[in-house]
Amino acid sequence: MAPVIYPTTNFTATEQLCLDRGEGIYVYDTDGNKYIEGLAGLWCTSLGYSNTEVMDAITEQLHKLPFTHTFGGKTHKPIMELAEKLKAMVPVEDAYIFFGNSGSDANDTHYKMLRYYFNAIGKPEKRKIITRERGYHGVTVAAGSLTSLPANLAHFDAPLEALHILRSDAPHYYTGRRGNETEEQFVDRIINNLEEQILAEDPDTIAAMIVEPITGASGVIVPPEGYYEKLQAVLRKHGILIWADEVICGFGRTGADFGCTTMGIKPDLMTFAKQLSSAYFPISASVIPGWMYEAMIAQTNEVGVFGHGYTYSGHPAACAAALKTLEIYERDNLFEHAAEVGAYMQAQLREIFTGHPLVGEVRGKGLIAALELVSNKTTGASFDKGAAGAAAQKACQDNGLILRAVAGNALALCPPLIITKAEVDDMLARMKAAVDTAYAELQDKGLIAA
Repeated sequence: MAPVIYPTTNFTATEQLCLDRGEGIYVYDTDGNKYIEGLAGLWCTSLGYSNTEVMDAITEQLHKLPFTHTFGGKTHKPIMELAEKLKAMVPVEDAYIFFGNSGSDANDTHYKMLRYYFNAIGKPEKRKIITRERGYHGVTVAAGSLTSLPANLAHFDAPLEALHILRSDAPHYYTGRRGNETEEQFVDRIINNLEEQILAEDPDTIAAMIVEPITGASGVIVPPEGYYEKLQAVLRKHGILIWADEVICGFGRTGADFGCTTMGIKPDLMTFAKQLSSAYFPISASVIPGWMYEAMIAQTNEVGVFGHGYTYSGHPAACAAALKTLEIYERDNLFEHAAEVGAYMQAQLREIFTGHPLVGEVRGKGLIAALELVSNKTTGASFDKGAAGAAAQKACQDNGLILRAVAGNALALCPPLIITKAEVDDMLARMKAAVDTAYAELQDKGLIAA
């Protein structure tokens, strides 16, 4: 074993698959086996593998100016061009953009900028952040504390109280409903819970609420109709900013430019990474409104600097990769393609899996989806320790398809945006065979309810 500390990995089960190269929607391991990359890496390789245009843009920039920092008044053309491009795209008023390297650090940046802003306007008490159960927002100290998945919190002693993190209900009707509660009743109940929490905490102490328009690592949760409309009404009523984590949803994944567009969210803050560069070069973006930026100018002048930044903030090669990626999205109408092929994928998923005895719920939008694997289709009972998710994920890989089990027993898929309908058919055929295999194995182990 190599002396590597592998991320999000069981240290007793490392180095199980060594990938060697990729082409289109496919990756190949070091033994030459071919796989459909059904999760686009980690929800990110939107243009698939070996896109020569993006690679050429990176190479050209490396030959021209391989690195320069952006501290202390220094800049370069790619970062300015990328900021202008994003400003024109996002639904944030007079947007300003801070660039980083990952979704985690982008959310940490937002956390710090919210503190900076409310200090600037004389409201230092307005510092609490509301997140949701089953939310995922990264793994750095602040972003990791905003994350609500047990594996990301266990043993790390996240400083939740010190960071003033509040948690609200996950908007997942299938697992969160009570009795015969309708979706509308479910939404009304959890929104009422949220408002009661806000009032109990004092709205004047709450800065923002962070939401993924559609979640990723928590199982691709698509909130019910009316949820975001009612959520935003409560937050606006109490002067709480809306912070949209678009790290997974952004740039076509949901069949629109942003998840906020798909789900009807009008955000104040937005976080991007992953598909911003099709993951060909690490880059993230923290987007704030102009009125927030303007309020911070005097403080930076008083101190002498805005005392936050990374060595690689706005790395010129990363910006070049993002600019070319955005150009390809627009030129090739990839958001429209994702909407069309995504609608096809969603329909096929429901046709194939709705009646499957191992599947309790099929959910998703555009080219992101998940199957909720259950031990009892009637009650929706789950499996301990993610047994079904692990079995299905392994069976998929054995069948030439890389997917990921998330939140225990949700089997997630999120293929590159370039996927065709014919490739969707191939992917889902492999997935069906794998879920059948997993079901038989779980039956043999006596884990399926009679």
